[in-house]
Amino acid sequence: MTHEGHRLWGVIPAAGVGRRFGGAMPKQYLTLPSGISVLDSSIEALFADTRVAGVMVALSADDGYWSSQRSASGEAVMACTGGAERPHSVCNALKALLAGPADANDWVLVHDAARPGLPAQALTRLIDHCLDIGTGAILALPVRDTLKRCDANGRVEGTLPRDGLWQAQTPQMFPLGDLLQALEASLASAESGEGLSPTDEAAAMETAGHEVSVVEGSWRNFKLTLAEDRERLKMLD
Repeated sequence: MTHEGHRLWGVIPAAGVGRRFGGAMPKQYLTLPSGISVLDSSIEALFADTRVAGVMVALSADDGYWSSQRSASGEAVMACTGGAERPHSVCNALKALLAGPADANDWVLVHDAARPGLPAQALTRLIDHCLDIGTGAILALPVRDTLKRCDANGRVEGTLPRDGLWQAQTPQMFPLGDLLQALEASLASAESGEGLSPTDEAAAMETAGHEVSVVEGSWRNFKLTLAEDRERLKMLD
């Protein structure tokens, strides 16, 4: 049990194929130097905090890898069918939780399937922060490099101040019902041409008018995006 008797659940959208990453299989099923898959590591990282009651994984309808994963046989790990894009998969996972063990007042931690290096300390900081203030937050890192704005041809048009800029990570933690409502509203707006599809859960919550804060994450909590990120996996040993 967590804040005011409400439970805490993990949600992992894992229906993507990782087109930018390439390879013979989706990047979440690559094997880490430790011998387990990226996805197994991302799931198990959430269970590092005992307040997490279970994890719902949203999978592609034609996923052929999940059944062989170590997490697939876990009693507290559930699976559902994802959607066309990340927000659709998260919505499906939230609805599956509501149809099962969760209620709208529970909390959810949405974590990327391809972030296997989440440190337990960062996860605990995020959970403690959200339960203490009663509103949602995300892990993030302050931007330290100089930022340039460029045109379509790569010519620099200006230098942007980095003060107050943070690079978003996951997990992103919000009340389940509020997040589902915000995501559905954002998707409806995007489908009508009045808005853009949210790139993360925080964007949907911000648009819906909810307070979102940041909790400092970790450099180890990087996301596998490009093929060269394979080399970074060695740093997780």
